[in-house]
Amino acid sequence: MGAGAFRHNPRRRQGLAGREILQTVGNPDGALLPSALSLERAAPRRDASPVPKHSPRPLAAFSERELRDALGEFATGVTIIATRSPAGELAGFTASSFNSVSLDPPLVVWSLSRQASPLAAFEACASYGISVLTRAQRALALRFAEAMPDRFTGVPHRIGTQGAPLIEGCSAWFECRHHSVTPAGDHVLFVGEVVALGRSDTRPPTLTFHRGSFGST
Repeated sequence: MGAGAFRHNPRRRQGLAGREILQTVGNPDGALLPSALSLERAAPRRDASPVPKHSPRPLAAFSERELRDALGEFATGVTIIATRSPAGELAGFTASSFNSVSLDPPLVVWSLSRQASPLAAFEACASYGISVLTRAQRALALRFAEAMPDRFTGVPHRIGTQGAPLIEGCSAWFECRHHSVTPAGDHVLFVGEVVALGRSDTRPPTLTFHRGSFGST
């Protein structure tokens, strides 16, 4: 989210223990740009909808790799976006495809690959939580990028007022309900209305991602 680029040379090709980074990032004006870092690499959804076909267009003067590398210059924070399915199962993934859209009403935006396994849960849910990770939570960023059946096992979290899970000890958190869901190329854009939020009283260093590496600010 989306999300650093990991495929442009042999050293970075392995990325985070072989994880594929698929992200999108937002520019300061709030518009989303497809990038290389959305730390979600779960197994592809078997029922994933095909990417819509578009009318033929002139070939770009740059490659996908060049686009990923250029967008990887945009440093982002790292979040875990999570929800609870109608069946009560928790779903979440690591992403940096998160940005503000509007203060009035309070809206945020993020994106998820159309092939990502948690997509169905987010499309079906009424609300979700966004946890902004601290430098000390780097291991959680890696964990929620893994393709594993239950990423929440042993992870301190709580259920927010809207029914979505929030990671304990994070730098800031947002509880959102759906405002809009829009297919966009090979991703889906989620715009959420913030209904509750908070941040840490201790102001810990925030985890960042830039040029394929974690950092902090």
